[in-house]
Amino acid sequence: MKIRALLIGIGLSVGASAYAADPIKIGIPVGLSGANSVVAPSVVQASELAVEEINTQGGILGRQLRLEIADDGSGAQGAQRAYDSLVFQRKVDGIVAMETTAARNAGLPIVNRGRVPLIYTSFYEGRSCSPWMYINAWVPEQQVAPVVDHFMGENEAKKFFLIGSDYAFGRGMLQYTREYVESKGGSVVGEAYLPMDGSDWTAIISQLRSANPDALITSTAGGAPNVTLTRQLRAAGISIPYGNYALDEGTAKSMGDNAEGIYIVASYLSSLETEANKAFLEAIEKKFGSSTETPNELSVPQYEAIYAYAAAVEKAGSTDSAAVIQALGEVTVEGPRGSVIMNKQRHASLNMYLGRVAADGSVQLVKSIPKVDPGEQCPQFANK
Repeated sequence: MKIRALLIGIGLSVGASAYAADPIKIGIPVGLSGANSVVAPSVVQASELAVEEINTQGGILGRQLRLEIADDGSGAQGAQRAYDSLVFQRKVDGIVAMETTAARNAGLPIVNRGRVPLIYTSFYEGRSCSPWMYINAWVPEQQVAPVVDHFMGENEAKKFFLIGSDYAFGRGMLQYTREYVESKGGSVVGEAYLPMDGSDWTAIISQLRSANPDALITSTAGGAPNVTLTRQLRAAGISIPYGNYALDEGTAKSMGDNAEGIYIVASYLSSLETEANKAFLEAIEKKFGSSTETPNELSVPQYEAIYAYAAAVEKAGSTDSAAVIQALGEVTVEGPRGSVIMNKQRHASLNMYLGRVAADGSVQLVKSIPKVDPGEQCPQFANK
């Protein structure tokens, strides 16, 4: 079974002329260096697979797709350089970006100025809105409740300690978590942050010990901060229930037994037993062989977003930015995560999964929650 974007009544065109015209250029700003460098290789692989599949099918509108990859350094300064290069020098037709919030926020003014369609594919703190951006990843309204409810129910947790990276994602996720915990009758007995590039969590772990919570929830920049924080938590003997908002499967596997027992909530798990996911896993293994990075919650939305962009170009009949932006809210992608359409105020309803990391780094499914609505995100784009 081939995985491809589906339009209502429209398929991706196939034709011998696909090699004749100039390629459609898709910009990929991603953290090849910095905090996201741990997960970036899987994102690049997923992007390359999607483009190869679409091009093999004949491309879009008689044109092949071409990736333009730029290192955003996982932060604001690098993102400004990457976006400036992609938009104004390489003149990409669209952008598909798995990035930190800091990088996205730095790149958005350039996207707005250049009027280039952007699909943001990283889970984030919510409520980032632009006339030129769509999001196909989760927001707090889709991600927080499953892990908090599980800890309160199964572990009878009442007191929570929150740890985050000190930037918009870390603080935004934990603010929502605090509000949700308190709405459920629990309390937050401590909340502490470290800069995105910080690696010494000793003082925060000391605060955690003193607060004596029933459960821990973390919201870091992902990648490297997850590795250093978890390693130091384990070395300190912290064994309370632990939920991590930013841990992907690939990073979990790289952490060895340090990751065992961590709870995550994701819109994708590699263990999903669907035909579409099996086909995707077979395809990426065939392309990259022993070099295959573990598909995860950051790489799969990237893969699907390239299909969404291609489908929107097909529906629009051109790469005209305004036409593609209109079409992005109307096309549906049938991929590893199921059916995804970004028609909820530029966001998407998503199937969500509560999982627990096993000793080998794999994630065991604990609970499935179908079609979780993202809630109010960008009301100015409702029904548009």
